[in-house]
Amino acid sequence: MKKICFLILNFTLTFTFTFAQNKITLEDIFLKGTFSEKSAAGFTPMNDGQHYVQQQPDASDYPNYLVYDFKTGNVIDTLVKGQNLIPEGSQSPIQPENFSLSSDETKILFTTESEKIYRHSFLSNYWIYDLKTKKLTQVSKNGKQRVATISPDGNHCAFVRANNLFVTDLSSGNEKQITSDGKRNFIINGVCDWVYEEEFSFTQAYQWSPDGKSIAFYRFDESQVPEYTLQYYTSLYPTNYTYKYPKVGQKNSTVSILIYHLDSKKFTTVDVGSDTDQYIPRIKWTQDPNQLCVFRMNRFQNRLELLLADASSGKTRVMFTEENKRYIDINDNLQFFNQNKNFLWTSEMSGYNHIYIGNVADGQLMQVTHGNWDVTACYGIDEKKKLIYYQSAEVSPLERYVYSISFDGKKKTQLTFDKGWNDARFNSSHTFMVITHSDANSFHDYKLYDASGKFIRTLEDNHELKEKMNSYSLSQKTFFTFKTDDGILLNGWMMKPQDFDSTKKYPVFITEYGGPGSQQVTNAGTTDMFDEYLAQQGYIVACVDNRGTGARGEDFKKMTYLHLGKYEPADQIAGAKYLGSLSYVDKTRICIYGWSYGGYLSSLCIELGNDVFKSAIAVAPVTDWRFYDSIYTERYMRTDKENKDGYDEGAPLTYADKIKGNFLLVAGLADDNVHYQNTADFMKKLYTANVKFDQLTFPDKNHSLSTGNARYYLFSRIADWLNQND
Repeated sequence: MKKICFLILNFTLTFTFTFAQNKITLEDIFLKGTFSEKSAAGFTPMNDGQHYVQQQPDASDYPNYLVYDFKTGNVIDTLVKGQNLIPEGSQSPIQPENFSLSSDETKILFTTESEKIYRHSFLSNYWIYDLKTKKLTQVSKNGKQRVATISPDGNHCAFVRANNLFVTDLSSGNEKQITSDGKRNFIINGVCDWVYEEEFSFTQAYQWSPDGKSIAFYRFDESQVPEYTLQYYTSLYPTNYTYKYPKVGQKNSTVSILIYHLDSKKFTTVDVGSDTDQYIPRIKWTQDPNQLCVFRMNRFQNRLELLLADASSGKTRVMFTEENKRYIDINDNLQFFNQNKNFLWTSEMSGYNHIYIGNVADGQLMQVTHGNWDVTACYGIDEKKKLIYYQSAEVSPLERYVYSISFDGKKKTQLTFDKGWNDARFNSSHTFMVITHSDANSFHDYKLYDASGKFIRTLEDNHELKEKMNSYSLSQKTFFTFKTDDGILLNGWMMKPQDFDSTKKYPVFITEYGGPGSQQVTNAGTTDMFDEYLAQQGYIVACVDNRGTGARGEDFKKMTYLHLGKYEPADQIAGAKYLGSLSYVDKTRICIYGWSYGGYLSSLCIELGNDVFKSAIAVAPVTDWRFYDSIYTERYMRTDKENKDGYDEGAPLTYADKIKGNFLLVAGLADDNVHYQNTADFMKKLYTANVKFDQLTFPDKNHSLSTGNARYYLFSRIADWLNQND
């Protein structure tokens, strides 16, 4: 389960003037894009470390792809002219949605005409432009493809279609089918099944070897995984869509790792052990093209082994093992270096997430960063300078700054200082970094620095939007802390109405998510314009990060292990009581709102805190963890057979009869993630208990309710519902 943000628009509160007259409307937010930010997206750094490629801004029908100088921002070359992107026999150019350079920078891969499948996956038509021959060719004419990539040597392009892996020879144009057993809802080669995509957060389930001569790929046998069927109401008779979805305790796919050798046209099966009820959450080639690293994790996700596989024989040895009494989070921070003698690793084994350097030979680790704070991102290694670049919450759990540190941990240097939230993107040589910065009351800006932290130039500061916002009267987000009855210090933020009067009492709208490792209370530009709209309507809008959220160490984050739904609602209720104690808050008019995990919490809060909350809104909520998928749920709860009490005590279904206040339940009928089953069973419990509630159901809409007019309709109805029920 991933956090669903009901808006993607950020805004600034910095420029507030007494003469501002404009009012924010829901049409501005959801239909017109009035508050849309600009970004500095589309950077593709080049191998020389001095230049990058970007599509020509504000181009019309024939966009050029230009080479820019990092330091000056000047265009120094045209890599591809838009007029060269017209397929043979066509009058119109292709319309790329994104592009990537091949490793040898001889070709560009363009993605076009994408069709979304699940959260990360999509079907597309891919095109390759050869920079030497100036020729544009389609990767395949036999149907749309998935996850196309060019080999590191630039000679081939791999892709997946109909659950099979293919390779196109780019010199001849010949397309070769590598696997033949792919079949929907049975066998998948080269891309993930649903639960891996959703919970391990990747789709491309194959990797080229460093020399481009082999492909390591996943094979999912999902034939024994139970099926779930969604209905779409798009024709005279509803259309059924059936796919594999392993719920708690049910069978997962059996996962194999194979390596295909292009020269010999032979396969090698990697030895991942005899246990088929396990996970392979990652594979990664080492610097040696004959050595593949395979992550092997037990089903309860508290034991992780890094296997080194011989690409020729498939034989493996365990390089490193990590165990945890609760669970281990998977990330993409593993990096091999020093001619394959060492690897970079991050772990919570000290109680906080830190960086380690390991020996490939024996798996022994040396801790590089230390302290009672979490490393929150790892940007990679500069081997020449022997530096590691990373982001951490060392200054405050609410903020992020970028640092470098030497391999021995003795030369830690802070590279960013703008207060708030700083995130970095480095070029491959780690000579430049683009820093994205914001704080709770500002837009994002994008600035270029060298790797030592020296400012070079501003790429985008959203000054046009700042000027526009001068005509609006906006609220400031402020932070607060309070202690629960258990003595736990929690963080929160609030926004007061623009015309706030401390002698008056205001209703409160609490927005939350609260899931494991998440954060909403941050000094970052993440405030939603709907929050600002509600403040404009006279609400105090607030948010609290409960126990189980991130950036406060392992114990705080994993407090909820085996007990989802115990500490989180208790903390949200404590937050509501704290807010209700403030002189300017009407404690009889507190509403709590959440989406996905947040909808789960708001449901529990209106049940367990029925004397605190007057109303609650739950969008796409889990109502019993038995209904949710195996990887996510068992990571935090194990199975219902092992933890029956935990499942019962953490289920909104258990307490449906306790609801006294106003309750709005929202769901999409085609939600492939949190199935409508959660809402349907909840409704049956509410009917049985004679609980009055309101409901919004969106046919043909998935977990995000994001297409068509759904978002505008939803939040218009929420606004109306609040007016009637706060």
